[in-house]
Amino acid sequence: MADTNNSPTTAPQSLVRLNAQDPSTTPEKLQSILERDGAVIVTKLMPRETAAQIHSDLAPTFAADSGDKSGFFPSTTRRALGLLGISQGCVDLALNPLFNEVAALLLTSKFTYWVGQERHTAVSKPTISSTVGFQVNPGSKQQGLHRDEIDYHIRDTDSPMLLGCVTALTRTTKANGATVVIPGSHKWKDDRCPYDHEAVPAELEPGDATLLLGSTYHAGGANTTVDEARETVGIFLCKGMYRQVENQYFMVPPEKAKSLSPQAQRLLGYGVSPPFCGFVDYKDPMQLFFGVNDAETVVL
Repeated sequence: MADTNNSPTTAPQSLVRLNAQDPSTTPEKLQSILERDGAVIVTKLMPRETAAQIHSDLAPTFAADSGDKSGFFPSTTRRALGLLGISQGCVDLALNPLFNEVAALLLTSKFTYWVGQERHTAVSKPTISSTVGFQVNPGSKQQGLHRDEIDYHIRDTDSPMLLGCVTALTRTTKANGATVVIPGSHKWKDDRCPYDHEAVPAELEPGDATLLLGSTYHAGGANTTVDEARETVGIFLCKGMYRQVENQYFMVPPEKAKSLSPQAQRLLGYGVSPPFCGFVDYKDPMQLFFGVNDAETVVL
């Protein structure tokens, strides 16, 4: 396991690989590896035929994407969002029993509290934080190593609040930009920065997936090929209480919110919480829906 001091390690580990079709690959076993390493590769999580169908379904969306303007993703990378509304295969992936059972073990929150003299227990189940597809094209540089939990301003916690499932639609290799991961980095303190030489590639065949905690450092790899695009889809689940108690987007939908001031619109939750929390199509909803471009508008 990677050390937890402030000196970079010199010997990257490989990621554990387990076959989803093997009866010994239980949710509890995956939970144990994730808690130890922060990431694990699960082969054959999804049928190749489903991966091929999602690949076909997302082609028009990838083709229509103009690329990232913020610099967080390489300009040659194309993205697809709102996956459950585009492809039934993505719905099936999001509902995959093994993935969901692992997520339930890691992310379900049980909370006991008093109301008067009565004791109650509430159970909050995981919910989707985001869904995104990536097409990393030849010439794409490596993304900066990061933790997905930065959107929630989470640090130094032993309790996972985010679990990602990044599944390959095409063969994914180190050369064509496989996601790189630093095993054990989910246990680092926040003052420890990641280094590229500590990361290992998560090489996958279509239908294979990398499960990783939101606190694990990772990045989209560099595509050094001349003719291979690698495609993956990510389903990211978070603890169910990380959202508004009263859903303001239904209570005061955009057509009503348009008549309010930008201050009120942001108070309702339409603005982005930096760095990225709350975007729509990688745009700040304040700009996308209300045409607001001011000092608080976040450029993505």
